[in-house]
Amino acid sequence: MANVSVYNMEGKEVGTIELNDAVFGVTVNEHLVHMAVVQHLANKRQGTQKAKTRSEVSGGGRKPWRQKGTGHARQGSTRSPQWKGGGVVFAPVPRDYSFKLNKKEKRAALKSALTSRVESGKLIVLDELKLDEIKTRKFKAVMDNLKVNKALVVLADKDEKVIKSARNLPTVGTTQVELINVYDILKGDTLVLTKDAVAKIEEVFA
Repeated sequence: MANVSVYNMEGKEVGTIELNDAVFGVTVNEHLVHMAVVQHLANKRQGTQKAKTRSEVSGGGRKPWRQKGTGHARQGSTRSPQWKGGGVVFAPVPRDYSFKLNKKEKRAALKSALTSRVESGKLIVLDELKLDEIKTRKFKAVMDNLKVNKALVVLADKDEKVIKSARNLPTVGTTQVELINVYDILKGDTLVLTKDAVAKIEEVFA
């Protein structure tokens, strides 16, 4: 089992914690991690783009000129794709880009992402993260103490003071254990977990 240091909000080491290999020490499956990221991004797509084909644009019912004898190329409608105001060839239509990943694949991908953060030394464990008021400056001070700039902070439970204090920092995201996903873990340079969050992750995913 991997041992990592535990820090307090001042950035000082206050102990160590042993991580469960069933969650933080698995064999990294890069293919599943890739699929989880692709699925996350695909599921976020609105898929509401739309353009009109020649059958949907208005006008163009009359043949613009007779078939032969004008010197022009033959034309059947002013709403053909080559005309200004004409329809679009193979126009995009609303569609659903989402696809499904099996539950076991999702869990394996998440464990792989967590393990990769441990192996690369980009996992920081906090003994606790508590703020007495909503203050971005105070949250930023904690991140500075940990020497962290771009990070995902995972909390065991919803904490409005921490979440609202962090939301004005463009490079820092916050989430709860039940909402973590592979994309958010990999998007930040560092993964910051509270001790309670580590215990909850091991309880849920081990």
